[in-house]
Amino acid sequence: MDILAPNTSPDAIARRAETLDTIAAVLPIDRRDKLAEILTDQDVETLKHLVNEGMGANTLRALASDLGYLEAWAMAATDNPLPWPAPEALLLKFVAHHLWDPARRETDPEHGMPAEISQVLRDTGFLRTSGPHAPDTVRRRLANWSTLTKWRGLDGAFTSPALKSAIRFAVRAVPRTRRRKSAKAVTGDILAKLLATCGGDSLRDLRDRAILMVAFASGGRRRSEVAGLRKEQLTIEPPVKAEDGSPLPSLSIHLGRTKNSGANQDEIVYLTGRPVEALNAWLAAARIDSGSVFRAIDRWGHVSRRALDPKAVNDIVKQRVKMAGLEVEEFSAHGLRSGYLTEAASRGISLPEAMEQSRHRSVQQASDYYNNAARRSGRAARLLS
Repeated sequence: MDILAPNTSPDAIARRAETLDTIAAVLPIDRRDKLAEILTDQDVETLKHLVNEGMGANTLRALASDLGYLEAWAMAATDNPLPWPAPEALLLKFVAHHLWDPARRETDPEHGMPAEISQVLRDTGFLRTSGPHAPDTVRRRLANWSTLTKWRGLDGAFTSPALKSAIRFAVRAVPRTRRRKSAKAVTGDILAKLLATCGGDSLRDLRDRAILMVAFASGGRRRSEVAGLRKEQLTIEPPVKAEDGSPLPSLSIHLGRTKNSGANQDEIVYLTGRPVEALNAWLAAARIDSGSVFRAIDRWGHVSRRALDPKAVNDIVKQRVKMAGLEVEEFSAHGLRSGYLTEAASRGISLPEAMEQSRHRSVQQASDYYNNAARRSGRAARLLS
């Protein structure tokens, strides 16, 4: 079963890949080569249009990822690309293939996504789970499907009573427990152990050290933001005076428009001191003067011209965790984000100041790290110390 887009000539795929690369500054996405194969020319033009319209990078990233999955699923399930607009029957089929009862599947093999379809999606890297999808994932993909339909000037059956009922009943059959993104936060002491594993002068050590320091010090940037960082987003700032009066290098990172910013507001965070030095060392060694900041390195030590995908950032963190002798299952790239706020709280940095750097939208979410840090060091937790 073939799930490639109709126009799969090498020239067409190369053209789509090149277009996706041109919008990578705003739209860092996973598996860009695979998406270039599966997306249609119209899909890529739609994404490029949304970039020009100024849609937030996180929203665009989700749209591109979900569009790639939807196109792959449609080809595997119907032997055709996604129709625009999608008929109600196809939307119901999507729900039935992704929200199902595992217990019923044991006695009814036809229940849920057919095995041959799931195998095709797994073989091509679009499907990683073996059971039903999370209800929130299905809702998000349907919502993005609806958004893309509207951007094409079309109407869909996304608000039909039949679809709403199908989702409601299917969700009841998919019990799930919430898992934390990272079991433990990468606080300052953990970060020091990870940095100790990349203290050499090899390209991998220089890159990984820069990734860890930049991701943490810039407020705990998400792995997608780290992977999508481009040289054009960096601006050299005047040096900052250290406590002893010596100058510390400083730069700003322009994150662009995000969900919690205004339409014309450029989100900015700052780096000072060692993270800037680590970043400059990597850029100089890799001879990067434009384009993607963090890139893959092949077995011969050649630096790719393309950006790392977000998963690679997580893999790098886990690899350094393993090298540091820590439990790999307890840490992930998201631990840098939670670790930044936890460390800020432990060092007495005010919550508003830390949130200016982390760009958290939710005061409640950010304050949880502060409350936990205060409880650990408070008198109530030290009665027998």
